[in-house]
Amino acid sequence: MTEPLPQRPVSLYRCKEAYMKIGCPKEIKSQEFRVGIIPAAVKAYTDAGHEVVVQEGAGIGSAITDEQYHWAGARICPTADEVWGASDMIIKVKEPLSEEYDFMRPGQLIYTFFHFAANEKLTRACLEKKIVALAYETVQKPDGSLPLLKPMSEVAGRMAPLMGAFYIGKIYGGRGLLPTGVPGVSPANVLIIGGGTVGSNAAKVAGGLGARITLLDIDLDTLEHLGNVMPSNVSPIYADAYTLDKGLREADIVIGAVLVTGAKAPKIIKREHLRIMKPGSVLVDVAIDQGGLAETSRPTTHSDPIYTVDGVIHYCVANMPGAYARTSTFALNNRTGKYGLMLANQGVETACLKEPALMNGLNMYKGYITFKPVAEALGLEQFYKPAAEALGRPELKSEKIGF
Repeated sequence: MTEPLPQRPVSLYRCKEAYMKIGCPKEIKSQEFRVGIIPAAVKAYTDAGHEVVVQEGAGIGSAITDEQYHWAGARICPTADEVWGASDMIIKVKEPLSEEYDFMRPGQLIYTFFHFAANEKLTRACLEKKIVALAYETVQKPDGSLPLLKPMSEVAGRMAPLMGAFYIGKIYGGRGLLPTGVPGVSPANVLIIGGGTVGSNAAKVAGGLGARITLLDIDLDTLEHLGNVMPSNVSPIYADAYTLDKGLREADIVIGAVLVTGAKAPKIIKREHLRIMKPGSVLVDVAIDQGGLAETSRPTTHSDPIYTVDGVIHYCVANMPGAYARTSTFALNNRTGKYGLMLANQGVETACLKEPALMNGLNMYKGYITFKPVAEALGLEQFYKPAAEALGRPELKSEKIGF
């Protein structure tokens, strides 16, 4: 820093020795502007007696200054190396990249999105480093809900129709069709595959634009619910081979919104499907973090977001909510703070054994994969150990902990 930050009032300090050192490094993924901790979370951790270290400039992309972190109780460090080296628990937004692998230490708790099932290199690196990986995307309550994935799914779902509407413009190679239509000209047809959080939020926005939406899902209860709450221009339809083919033929914009918790997304759209789709149509594959739902999907970035295969524009940005960083950062922290405090206050072992949702989020523990779908997806079953067994409580059965 060019000049020292002003000293905080003494009343903001806790006269209690910190028992967890928590670090928040700056995200280094391309065009990733979110940050793992907001000032309110810093205050919550420091009020609980923990020490928080934030990398200089970590919050700038989300319009949070170093001074705001400082006044909330954080210590500002100039480099990522210092933050990682000083911390027992790292809180991030995106998975560690290869440049960060050497920063990881055995037994260090990393609390972030990992999406291991779609990334063998990351999985092997974390196994080798013997870290403890608590993955936001698999923190799951006994009722099946995913509280830490939900806010980012809401953002990505609401973004998806907007991205489709943008890239269907003729200047990007699209059909040149305005999704809203105008008097005397029909609006776009939008196909949404998956009726969960992403799909339902996408339908709300696309419906609000005035497009005609077909929303496919295989859960009849979900379809019934959507039929009761969605506007009249949204048609929830049971997904099978016929309705998928029909939807793809008619669609101007396709939004992939499928999810299998912690596992690779199923390849629903085959290469041959692209030949029946309209030239210049747009596929927005929100499932790309988990490998994508199309055989032709591959991760892209905000700086280079699209490519074309067989005349179909693919938008496959792996960190879509990063484009609206401030909204996404605060929405994520509204959810992660509660569980982060449990981990800091109780330690990862006790917290996971007490809280089923956190046990479900434990993907890796000191050299073992503890989330079976990850091991199965990557053919690494030899490294799998049930979470309760890895934590030294093999007598706990999966049904007792919701895993």
